Amino acid sequence: MFGMSMDIGIDLGTANVLVYVKGKGVVLKEPSVVAFDRDTNKIKAIGEEARLMIGRTPGNIVAVRPLRQGVIADYTVTEKMIKYFVQKAIGRRTYRKPRISVCVPSGVTEVEKRAVEDATYAAGAREVAIIEEPIAAAIGAGIDISKPCGNMIVDIGGGTTDIAVISLGGSVVSTSTKIAGDNFDEALVRYMRKKHNLLIGERTAEDIKIKIGSCYPLAEAETMDVRGRNLVTGLPKTITVSSEETEEALHEPTVQIVESVHSVLEKTPPELAADVADRGIILTGGGALLRGLEQLMEERTGINAMTAEEPMTCVAIGTGKYVELLSGDRVTAD
Repeated sequence: MFGMSMDIGIDLGTANVLVYVKGKGVVLKEPSVVAFDRDTNKIKAIGEEARLMIGRTPGNIVAVRPLRQGVIADYTVTEKMIKYFVQKAIGRRTYRKPRISVCVPSGVTEVEKRAVEDATYAAGAREVAIIEEPIAAAIGAGIDISKPCGNMIVDIGGGTTDIAVISLGGSVVSTSTKIAGDNFDEALVRYMRKKHNLLIGERTAEDIKIKIGSCYPLAEAETMDVRGRNLVTGLPKTITVSSEETEEALHEPTVQIVESVHSVLEKTPPELAADVADRGIILTGGGALLRGLEQLMEERTGINAMTAEEPMTCVAIGTGKYVELLSGDRVTAD
């Protein structure tokens, strides 16, 4: 069947872009980084290849993240990036334009939503559906959101953390804070500078976060060697960092996320709050992989917290399934 149109779900994240194709699952996961030549304005690399260039480029080449905190910061670059990822995911041989759904953080303005919509149309979509991130995350985590009972989702991405209580297919109370994975990295960079007089790049900080990062005391401490530039001598230096130190460094941003969860719970209607206490809080997004986050959340709120099965891909799967839901509805409506 050549005439078949494709249904695609895109998780347009600050740190990563994931593409879900109906019937195939998540087919692409790449960093949302674009490297281009300043002089000629030509794009040099997109995705993983461009990420490797961050902090290592000569003067005329810049590696940028066209999305900041979940919304489009550089429109033209974002448009090219979406186009590139869509073509890479479905191949160039398509006869009909795909139907694409894209997710946006829950607190975005109409203008920001419109920018995402326009960029997706420009990238070659036939129809565009915009879905809020927490709802996509809930669908992707396997929750039946159409039932009249409350589920709390905490989606910790790269640029934003979306927290929502969902019931009957919509969010009842939701908030989006600008504290997420990138802030964890920044906190580690600051800590290393203050404590060890060592300057490290954002990629090194991300490595520390992934390998030994924790926000709650671990059963046994882990260590890793970190290389950076000593600020006193100006020379490269290697030091050993322990997971206890990362806990100290990440204390502030993680506590802020828990505080946001707390404030959403305060605004939740009592019936739904009882459901949440009963069912627990579900963590999704790449930030949910940080060790000790469940325990910290439990300690501060008294509610059981658990991480979804594939936290990284939840939103993309949910966004893709949302398209299927839409097309399913259309079939029955006809």
